Amino acid sequence: MGRCRTKNKVGNTRLRKKFRTRRRKRDLDQIHVDMQPKNAAKLKSQELDMDLPGAGQHYCIQCARYFVDDKAFQEHVRSRVHRKRLKMLKEVPYTLEEAERAAGMGSYTLTSTRPLLPVDQDEEMKGGEDIKKALGLSKCLN
Repeated sequence: MGRCRTKNKVGNTRLRKKFRTRRRKRDLDQIHVDMQPKNAAKLKSQELDMDLPGAGQHYCIQCARYFVDDKAFQEHVRSRVHRKRLKMLKEVPYTLEEAERAAGMGSYTLTSTRPLLPVDQDEEMKGGEDIKKALGLSKCLN
C-alpha cells in the first residue's frame, strides 16, 4: 500500500497579496485614456528619468510597460502578450452612461468594438539616439 498524499499547503497569503499588488498593471480604461492623442504625445516624448528602465525612453502605451532598449521594445511589439493586449483594447471601455442606459434610464444599444486610436509603433519611441547621447553610450552600442 502507498502512503497518503499530503495536503496542499496554503502558504503565506499576506505575502502573496503584497506581491500581487506590487506587480499590478494599469487597467484597460486607464490605458484608453493614455491612448488619446494628447496623452499619447506626452508619453511618447518623455524626459530622461534614470529611475525607469531605459531611462523612460522605450514605453509601450498599450501595455503600460517600459523597456530597457529598442531591441527589447521591438521584440515586445511582435510578442503574443502585446497582440493580446491590442485585441483587448479594441473593446470600448464601460462608462457610467452605459451603465445607466442598461439599468433602464434611456435607450440601451449594445456598443461593439471600435478601431484602435492611431498610435504608430514606428514613431512611438525614437528617443534611443537621445538617450545614448545623454548617457555617453553612442560609441559603445554601435
